[in-house]
Amino acid sequence: MSTILVTGGTGNLGGQVVTRLRDAGHEVRVLSRHAPDHPVDLRDGKGLDAAMAGAEVVVHCASSPRGGDEAAAERLIDAARRAGTVGNLVYISIVGVDVVPFGYYESKRKVEQLLEASGLGVTILRTTQFHDLVAQVVGMAARLPLVPLPAGVRVQPIAVEEVADRLAELAVPTPSGRVPDMGGPQIRTLQELGRAYLSATGRRRRVVPLPLWGKAYAGFRRGGNLTPSHSSGHVTFAEYLAGRGR
Repeated sequence: MSTILVTGGTGNLGGQVVTRLRDAGHEVRVLSRHAPDHPVDLRDGKGLDAAMAGAEVVVHCASSPRGGDEAAAERLIDAARRAGTVGNLVYISIVGVDVVPFGYYESKRKVEQLLEASGLGVTILRTTQFHDLVAQVVGMAARLPLVPLPAGVRVQPIAVEEVADRLAELAVPTPSGRVPDMGGPQIRTLQELGRAYLSATGRRRRVVPLPLWGKAYAGFRRGGNLTPSHSSGHVTFAEYLAGRGR
């Protein structure tokens, strides 16, 4: 069994990765700002060397849409080099980071590039959006009398549990490089998913397609966030909503 460090290990995805790895018998160290054993903020890196010492695998789930991912990745890479024991740094990225000019996507792509140039063994998995994120976006729009959702945008949501399963499989001492993308089982417009969300939550609202502008919006309209040839997920958005209701 391996000693594995999981960054963002108290988050939605990271927490599930931790559970799977521990169930498999690994020694798992949980790193996050709120972790009881390794309360490390990757924005300053204090305590990171102690958390990294002796780790054979790092699963990097920590991320923030508010910025700072590149600096955090540089600190993580430097700590892994100092430790000298890390054979595989596993990173969760997003489908389309290299073709959709959206700020958060561009940051994730820069982290990929830092890892690829680090000289460390790395594994990079890109996935489509989680069901939870789609539900959050639609839920915020549904607070209004009319539900405005970006026109012409399709998404391919996937269950976070399935992504956690895959990351746990990849968390081995031997790196795999860039592995095949992972997408949900269905591609739907945001309007279709919005109506499904409203129906599941018992709300009667009209969904309104909202035209937007800009290069990022154009990238989403072109389907840069989709991976139809890698629809390896099984749980549909409707099934996710049904389980959420229970």
